[in-house]
Amino acid sequence: MPLILLKIAIGFTVGTLVGLTGMGGGALLLPLLIYVLHVPAITAIGSDAAINFISKIGGAAVHSQQRTVNWRLAAYLAAGSIPGSFAGVAMIAHLRRVHGIHVNSVLQEVLGFVLLGISMLLFLQRPSSGRDVGASPQTGPLILASLVGFVGGFLVGLTSIGSGTVIMLLLMLIYRFSPRILVGTDIAHAVILTGVTALLQYRLGIVDLALVASVLVGSIPGVLLGARLTPRVPVLLLKRILCAALFLFGARMVLV
Repeated sequence: MPLILLKIAIGFTVGTLVGLTGMGGGALLLPLLIYVLHVPAITAIGSDAAINFISKIGGAAVHSQQRTVNWRLAAYLAAGSIPGSFAGVAMIAHLRRVHGIHVNSVLQEVLGFVLLGISMLLFLQRPSSGRDVGASPQTGPLILASLVGFVGGFLVGLTSIGSGTVIMLLLMLIYRFSPRILVGTDIAHAVILTGVTALLQYRLGIVDLALVASVLVGSIPGVLLGARLTPRVPVLLLKRILCAALFLFGARMVLV
């Protein structure tokens, strides 16, 4: 198979899985970029952030039109996540200066630990009980969202993973918004976070624009297909399988 077709196929596969399960595309895509396409970890991280940014724009627009975005909560998240993103990208630059050509091995190990943690969190995740759409947070002040944002922003800046998975899981633990509000707010905030991160990583020279374009050609129709197939697929079982796959990828990155 020609390389460009393989990139499109990977994008389509990941997009379909994201559409089916709602799982973060970054965590699903990164192992495939590294192990199937043999993209260096540092380039995979930068390209993945750009892919996440572009792929989330449409979803954020839809949620905004449906009034399922709490912009106040998104603003608090961004107040922490943007500085966190700067810190994460600065850490990549530091690691590249210190480790030189070995930076990919270091970043791959970091990615492994993040994937292990995310796979276990997703496996243990329970559906949110939620409140009605207009509900105010029942637990935790909004200022905690900035701390959540910083943690998520740092992870996204360093690994490109976390704009959907980590931040969403932490928000569900702290607040009792309607699930629709949490999802809409998380996606809208993710556009801001991944946009800033992608720009910073592009300036660092670790974004492969040709790779980004090829993967997006496949992932966008894949997401649409996955969303349509959701009622016909055992989503919970699929999520468990994907969590197990992420765990195995993470273990391989850490141990190899």
